Formats: sequence, structure tokens, C-alpha cells
Amino acid sequence: MSDTAQLVVEGLRASVEGKEILNGVDLVVPAGEIHALMGPNGSGKSTLAYTLMGHPSYAVTGGSASFAGTDLLPLAADERARLGVFLCFQYPTSIPGVSVVNFLRAALKAQGREMPAREFLRTLSAVMRELNIDESFRSRYINDGFSGGEKKRMEILQLALLRPRLAILDETDSGLDVDALRTVAEGVGKVAGPDMGLLVITHYPRILEYLRPDVVHVLHRGRVVVSGGHDLARRIESDGYDPILGAGTAGTAARNETKGAL
Repeated sequence: MSDTAQLVVEGLRASVEGKEILNGVDLVVPAGEIHALMGPNGSGKSTLAYTLMGHPSYAVTGGSASFAGTDLLPLAADERARLGVFLCFQYPTSIPGVSVVNFLRAALKAQGREMPAREFLRTLSAVMRELNIDESFRSRYINDGFSGGEKKRMEILQLALLRPRLAILDETDSGLDVDALRTVAEGVGKVAGPDMGLLVITHYPRILEYLRPDVVHVLHRGRVVVSGGHDLARRIESDGYDPILGAGTAGTAARNETKGAL
């Protein structure tokens, strides 16, 4: 496996509104692997996702982040997307007046993958069938009036059609009931493959029972403090973070860092 086909984060620091949230993150996600990132509330999980994607509200104050041998930090968000980096949002935005079909065709065009209308519709229909998404979905406006589960399925549909090389899922399981969680996880599993690295950010281990990550990382106070196998997620679900981080530290960190940390 080529070293360039991976995300490499070294000593990454980032702040929001002058408050430092990431405090030296080290992380490597190779192509073809699923990595889970867990941690208490306020530990900086979503901050890492938005920083890697290039959100302008998140200021990098140190360290480095590269993907496929290219330095991500100087690139605008759209340039990172064209490089093959994709972010599934925890709270997807509604876009009234813009249909799913038009949005997805425009997204492919922006990738340099424009195709004739009939070919695009055949491709989209095939992807929707694979994900068990009803055809009527494509004529609706982006996330307008969607349930929580439908919004997350819309994110997975984008993921499946655009086929990025690195997908960051920011708490895609947030707010889903058991059935919706299973549906979304199965969709992610169908999309995952040897050419795609997946960084699954989650607060709850249940989705990891479906996705079976290769590596689980725990983020605490803006740094990766523990990494391990799938059994680490099970330990967290059974015993919480305190035995891993030290008695009382998880709750204290959550209270002290939640404000300003996404």
C-alpha cells in the first residue's frame, strides 16, 4: 500500500475564536482502513473534522496534515474536496429549492466527472438501489423537511456517488434510532473499500458493532491519548472513559471544554 494513499496528521493544533481546542493531534489513516475516533464531549472530535476539511472558522496554529502526499493546510475546502476528502456532517444543512438530483450532478461536475443526463440518472438509480433509497428521494430538495435518518442517508448517498478517497464521518450516528443506525451503517459498509480511508467520529460505540473498525482512537483534551483495536470501543461502552483516561478526568474535561469545542 502506498504511503501517499493515507491521511497523516502530526502535532496538529487548532483554535476556535482564540480558544485552542486541538492540542497536538497525531493520526494516520491509510486507504482501505476504517478508523474510529472517540472521546468525551468537548474533546475536539468535530473540531478535528472541520479543521481537516478547511472550515474557515477553525484556525490552524501548529502541526501538519497531509493526504495523498499533498499538504492539506494551504488548500481551500473545495480544493480538499477535489483532492478526494469528504466530510459527512453531524448536522447536514437544508437547501430549499435545490433538488437532490441537481445537487449531485453539480457535485460530480465539480469533481471533473460530468456525464450526460441519461448516464447520470442510470448511475444515480443504481447507487440508490444499492443503498435501498427510494427513487422519489432524488426529486426532493436537499434535506428540506427530511427526518434525521433521511438527512444521514442523504450524506451516505453523496458518499457513495462521489467515491472520495478519504471520508470523515462526523457523528453520523447522532440522533438516530436503532433501525436508522443500522441502515446508515450498512450503507457506509457498502461504500467502504480498499481505495477509501474512513475516519468515523462517534460518541457512541454502537455503530462500530456494524462497521468493525481496524483501529479505535480516543481523543482527550485535544490529543489522541489511546489507540487500540475494536475491543477498546467495547471497553468504553461497558465501563465509560474514566478507567481509560483516569478516574474523574472524562467528566471534568467534558464540563471544562464543551464551551467552544464542537
